[in-house]
Amino acid sequence: MQNNELAAQELSAANPQKHSKQKLERGLSNRNIQLIALGGAIGTGLFMGSGKSIHLAGPSILLVYAIIGIVIFLIMRAMGEVLLHNLSYKSFQDFAGHLLGPFAGFLTGWSYWVLWVLIAIGDMVVVTGYFDFWIQNTTISAICTVALLIALLISNLLTVKLFGEIEFWFALIKIVAILALILVGGAMVATGFAGSNGVAASFTYLWSHGGFFPTGATGFLAAFPIAIYSFIGTELIGTTAAETQDPQTTIPRAINAVPMRIVFFYVLSLAIIMSITPWDQIDPQQSPFVNVFNLAGLVAAASVMNFVVLTSASSSANSGIYSSSRMLYALGLTRLASRKFGRLGKHRVPSRALALSGGLIFLFVPLLWLGGSVMDAFALVMDAASTLILGIWALIVLAYLKYRKVYPQAHAASSYKMPGSSWTPYLCLAFIIFIGALLTIDPNTRAAFLLTPIWFMILGVAWMFRKNADTELAAASSKADPHRIDEA
Repeated sequence: MQNNELAAQELSAANPQKHSKQKLERGLSNRNIQLIALGGAIGTGLFMGSGKSIHLAGPSILLVYAIIGIVIFLIMRAMGEVLLHNLSYKSFQDFAGHLLGPFAGFLTGWSYWVLWVLIAIGDMVVVTGYFDFWIQNTTISAICTVALLIALLISNLLTVKLFGEIEFWFALIKIVAILALILVGGAMVATGFAGSNGVAASFTYLWSHGGFFPTGATGFLAAFPIAIYSFIGTELIGTTAAETQDPQTTIPRAINAVPMRIVFFYVLSLAIIMSITPWDQIDPQQSPFVNVFNLAGLVAAASVMNFVVLTSASSSANSGIYSSSRMLYALGLTRLASRKFGRLGKHRVPSRALALSGGLIFLFVPLLWLGGSVMDAFALVMDAASTLILGIWALIVLAYLKYRKVYPQAHAASSYKMPGSSWTPYLCLAFIIFIGALLTIDPNTRAAFLLTPIWFMILGVAWMFRKNADTELAAASSKADPHRIDEA
């Protein structure tokens, strides 16, 4: 399979004037990329899903997040090295197809597209719950969420720069809120503040309520599949390469900051939360970031934090709209989807891909009613997305291994090598297999995990039809005019 750059070159050869309008705009600055990367690392999984993971593992969830964070950083370094090796790669879907073969590109692209559509659907379900914190009427809350989704779609249909600016401010709100939580929570712990529940804040809660591993090895291991969801979006930087002004500078900067973000925004913030309120008093059905202030009796602060987590979920949905549309655009550009999706609108954004991806996100409305509670509906999406992302991360690592084998000189000369690249890729693959095994143990996640092979089978059948159609088209074109250049 040809990657996006080669496909674009064919299009340019056939019609240079048309090609100039088909090129994505590099409208994302370093400031945008850094905040988009940060926003991807602080999403709904942390604000909403961490309550369930705390319930499973207790304080040992801090170790769970630290371990996953190390592995994710290594995977991102592998992705960054390959992207910088060849700037014609517009995303990791490109290099998966180029290095592992056409079917790998097809599998990666469509799986990532479905992943982000699912995540955006889940985010809209959660946003409805956050609106309901104030409105307390699910129907009206759902209407507010629909209006918000329409606004996000319109902003994405304008310019990529507008998307970058919206994400910049969304991410800034998250950062300021978590900083405030850490500072206020730290002061509460230092002064032994006791809220309306009569519980005084104390760091001793991290080991005094059953120890650091209160639920034992079972709870500790069960938290890994849940916590994985919080890290989806870290790889978002790999889909912005085509629209980044200075990828050789911005991509390494964004990836290198991942460990500090995880320590600060995940480990430290959750440690503060479990010091304000003992882990066994945190409701898994609610966002601990909101609930902790309610338990402390700070109702106004809880309302402010609810606004923050609402913007966080909106940010994640916005990223879902962006990522799914760019992946569908890449698939259309390389003939792995209809060519209609590989065309840009007048604002140099993939408007048709945006329309389909965004339209599917409105499925959050029936899911909300079928899922029971907001958390139940969100859990359905979380399980499916966690399973899909494992396959995508594995393909990134496998593509990296192939890159090292095919381009050993490029790897040797790279200024941005994956740390310990002779053995860390295998460590990452072993970890992914380990998480997959854990997904089969929990009845709640087993169903989603077992559906994954069915999804891959569906893609396999679709690939055969697509390949046969391409063969027939090539044969017909050759018979009509052997010198004809196929623009697709």
